[in-house]
Amino acid sequence: MRAARPRSARRPFLRTAALSCAVLSAAGTLPACGIGAADEPTIAHKHALTIGVKEDQPSLGVKGKDGTYQGFDVDVATYIAGKLGVRKDRITWRTTNSSVREKALADGTVDMIVATYSITAKRKRAVTFAGPYYVAHQDTLVAPGNTTIHAVRDLKGRKICAVTGSNSWRRVIEERKIAAVPVQAPTYGACMDDLAAGKLDAVSTDDLILAGFAAGRPGKIINAPFTDEKYGVGLKKGDLEGCEQINRAITAMYQDGTAARLLTKWFGKSGLKLTTSVPQFEGCT
Repeated sequence: MRAARPRSARRPFLRTAALSCAVLSAAGTLPACGIGAADEPTIAHKHALTIGVKEDQPSLGVKGKDGTYQGFDVDVATYIAGKLGVRKDRITWRTTNSSVREKALADGTVDMIVATYSITAKRKRAVTFAGPYYVAHQDTLVAPGNTTIHAVRDLKGRKICAVTGSNSWRRVIEERKIAAVPVQAPTYGACMDDLAAGKLDAVSTDDLILAGFAAGRPGKIINAPFTDEKYGVGLKKGDLEGCEQINRAITAMYQDGTAARLLTKWFGKSGLKLTTSVPQFEGCT
């Protein structure tokens, strides 16, 4: 057996390799370079993906009795995966509620999340976001007979749903300083049950989420939007290569007409004004 090369003898080789790698990288010869670069975590070169979605948001992400998922977010994720070279039959779907999204990405439970995941400055500290793939707007849904809530300011003193891990209720109470009463719930499906049971006065969140629920349950959207909700594709922090590839996929999705077709498919009858131009990206960080 050949004796191991002394550590001091290996140093010139490492310096030379690092210099050569830097030259090749600058010339565009290598996609990634440097000692250990091949081990950098990215979804860009995976042949199979586990994607986090919601299971109880009509028209966005719903899990059927047969275990399959469907909705706008599911279709968007399938399109993106295809652009990354991952076939539909190589995707594993995993229900990922708002309260566990950051943890699921950090520990590798999912490779990416497409689940009405609004991009915020706070979340950017823990997650790398591609996109947004759509910009929704926060609005409010009330019970069918409610005639007293016409705008966000009318939520003062009213019981509104506060989903664990969601920022929507905070935008009412903390950002706009409206003294609504938060009522905790694990999911927006639970919010809708509480609204129907009279335990809530309103559910305030993204208009696409509300449109999905309003299509199948009693209730009305007041059509008084007051925020921009930038839906991003959540990735493990630091996956800049994956982020850039997904941004290219999202651009293609709008340019080839797929985005318009999917929005019409899932929300065309909702009455919402749908945006079919490429959103302005946040930038990969």
